[in-house]
Amino acid sequence: MATPEAAEKATTRRNPNKGFVATKEEAAAARAWWVIDASGKSLGRLASAVAHVLRGKHKPTFSPHLDAGDFVVVVNADKVRLTGNKLDQKLYSHHSGIPGGFKQESYRHLMERKPEFPVEKAVKGMLPKNVLGREMFTKLKVYATPDHPHAAQKPQVLEIK
Repeated sequence: MATPEAAEKATTRRNPNKGFVATKEEAAAARAWWVIDASGKSLGRLASAVAHVLRGKHKPTFSPHLDAGDFVVVVNADKVRLTGNKLDQKLYSHHSGIPGGFKQESYRHLMERKPEFPVEKAVKGMLPKNVLGREMFTKLKVYATPDHPHAAQKPQVLEIK
């Protein structure tokens, strides 16, 4: 029968030579909800801060192989700012897979049509390109207006400078 101290050491898996390594259960247990107002924020700086929180790098228990990040709700995505001439010069391209199915659209038209998409695309590009990154991306909720359906989770306001 192990003592309570030994059981605690076994769950946190501390190695004095390697530092702290969180378990999957520990990482999932401490998830918080954050709400970020995107109005007037630069798209790249906003996406970088959101990706940082989604990965869990703001926590002292960060482990690169685990999804230890928090949930992030971005509101006012239609008021995000693109600097310079990016609204007209930056193009979103996609292909339907059939011959002649290549489409390009400026970010000005994309913001009018789907204002949430540029924020989602920018954040997704800053996450890992594997299963772990896809899991992290599911914790991102983006809304064009200040209203969101996540009030029951009591999200805290996260200020981005």
